[in-house]
Amino acid sequence: MFKHYFEQIQNIEIWPIISLIIFFVFFTITLVRIFFLDKGYLEKMSGLPLEDEGDESITNLKN
Repeated sequence: MFKHYFEQIQNIEIWPIISLIIFFVFFTITLVRIFFLDKGYLEKMSGLPLEDEGDESITNLKN
């Protein structure tokens, strides 16, 4: 059924190539960005869920 519709679209063969290029560029940029992240920033962000500051702010709101 869809084959008939796709045959009517001109230049449809370019869209898979464009999709692959967009995916490859996005994936490459993501990998490069992760590779060059500041290690201090990563350590700070990884410790945030374990800090007790959130508990103190909740107790301050109750008073």
